[in-house]
Formats: sequence, structure tokens, C-alpha cells
Amino acid sequence: MKEILLKDLLEAGCHFGHRKEKWHPKAASFIYGAREGIHIIDLAKTKDGLGNAAEFIKNLGISGKTILFVATKRQAKTVVTEVAQKIKMPYLTLRWIGGFLTNWDEVKKNIEKLNRFRAEKRDGSWKKFPKHEIIKLEKHLHQLELVYGGVAELNALPDAIFIVDIKKEVASLKEAIRLGIPIVAIVDTNVDPKDVDYPIPANDDAVGSIQFIVNYIADAYQEGAVIREKGTEKEKLKTATLKSKQESVKEEKTAEKTEKTVQKELKPVKKTKSKQKKVQPSKS
Repeated sequence: MKEILLKDLLEAGCHFGHRKEKWHPKAASFIYGAREGIHIIDLAKTKDGLGNAAEFIKNLGISGKTILFVATKRQAKTVVTEVAQKIKMPYLTLRWIGGFLTNWDEVKKNIEKLNRFRAEKRDGSWKKFPKHEIIKLEKHLHQLELVYGGVAELNALPDAIFIVDIKKEVASLKEAIRLGIPIVAIVDTNVDPKDVDYPIPANDDAVGSIQFIVNYIADAYQEGAVIREKGTEKEKLKTATLKSKQESVKEEKTAEKTEKTVQKELKPVKKTKSKQKKVQPSKS
């Protein structure tokens, strides 16, 4: 993975926390100090947190597992949507759907309904309905797209969840904790990081900070996915080579067996010498 440089974190604005009066005491471990009433985050802690999180995410990529990206705040929506789409991961940026994780069976039905509607519209199945019915169906499809469009490819609970702001997304945080789903999140100076498995101390409000971190996380996943792909190709080649060897051995054995059969058939028959009787000379 690309080295995380402190100057890059500084330029992205990752070091700016919230005003001192809004701080959470449990965030003290990664606060460097304060400037003009605003807490400053220790970028060395940001570097460590991002590095640990990226390593975890990379391993998810190697295993082909799924990360759900959650970011409903205005300044994070566009960035997270673009990045999640780039690495083909599910995302929720309009709003958190209550029970999305804890009531997954019901949520899954709505996702399946969205995909069914998409397919029916695409193959022309709706053309048989009256115009007013088609309008209703399209309106319903639009609503489903807004809410579930980012998670349309999700067919099981995610293996991990990435959250931009755990204070704003507290509902998703609680559901993930309840189900034991690993949490990766940006933690600012106004939150308690203890509930996050892989906390990244950083500014969760500035677009530059969010963009830097989310992109680094996405790159880590892609790096893992590339390793997985190479491993899959290597395994395919190994299997093909083994199969080829097995077929060669089989062919050799068949040829050997055929040769033995032919030799047996062509084996010359030993001639038996007939015993000649000695003729006794007659007495004259």
C-alpha cells in the first residue's frame, strides 16, 4: 500500500477537530492540543489508525468480502458514492434504513423487489399494463432506487461496515455492534472511539479529509482484490497443470497396457520337435 505521509494528512485537513467545548473525554488519547479554541488531532495517531484500518480492509479484498459504506452527511455523500461504485461495494448515502442490519430478512425482500422491478421494466413486462399502472410502477421503482439503489447487489449481511461520522450514523453503529460486524470509522474529537474496531482519528467534516481517507481505504481493498485475482488465476493454472499431468500419466499407462497386449498377441509359438522312431535294420 502507498505510504501514508503526515504532510498529505495535513494538506487534506485531517488534523482539525471540533471546538473544545464539544470534545468527548475518550477522544483525549488522539488530541494533540488546541488552537484558537479548536482541538487539533495528532496526525501520527491518524497515520497509525488509517494504516491498521487499511490492512484490515486489504485482507477483506483478498478474501473477496463485502464492505458497506455509510455516509449520509452532505459533504460525504458524493465522495463515498463515487468510491463505493469504483470498487463495486454497497453504500447508503441518502439515509440509514432502520433495521437494515438487524432486520435484514425484511430489508432483503425490498432489495429483491427493486431488482425484480428493474428486470421487468428492462424486458418490457410492464408494457401489458395500462398507462396509469405503469406510472405507478415507475414511481414505486424510483422510490426503491433512491433508498436501496446503492445496495442493490447486496444479497447477504456485509462482512464489515465503514462509517464516516459515527455520531450522525449512531443507528448504523449500534446495529453493527449488536450483530458483531467489524466497524471501520473516521472518529473526530466529539465522539467516543471505543465502540469502533478500527478507528481513524481525523476530521469527519472537511471534504478533503473524508476524500483522502475514503480513497485510501478503497485503494487498500482494490490491492487486496488484485492479490485475490492473481491467486485465483494461479490456482486455475495449477489445477490445469495437474489435470494435464494426470491425463498424460493415464495416456502413458494406456499405451503401456496396449503395448503389452500387442506383444502378447505377437509372441511366437514355440515349435515342438517331433520324436522320430529309429528304424531297426531288417535281418536278411
